[in-house]
Amino acid sequence: MDDFATEEQIMQAGSMIDRLVKHMIDQKLPPIAVASALLGGALNVLSASLPDEAILRILHNAVESVESGELRDIDETRQ
Repeated sequence: MDDFATEEQIMQAGSMIDRLVKHMIDQKLPPIAVASALLGGALNVLSASLPDEAILRILHNAVESVESGELRDIDETRQ
């Protein structure tokens, strides 16, 4: 599996995920169910292409973003 993606590919994938999330929310699925499914799917994709150490670094970066409030800052700009 190719570990690299162009900016265009990332934007395309993000757009597809945005549409899927909107559809799931429109179907009245609880946001926690949507987020849990997305996280599980992302971890499955990562595990198919990266060693465990790399996945742990990604998860550690995510934890740091939560702890620093960075994710809240991103969320507030969307609202």
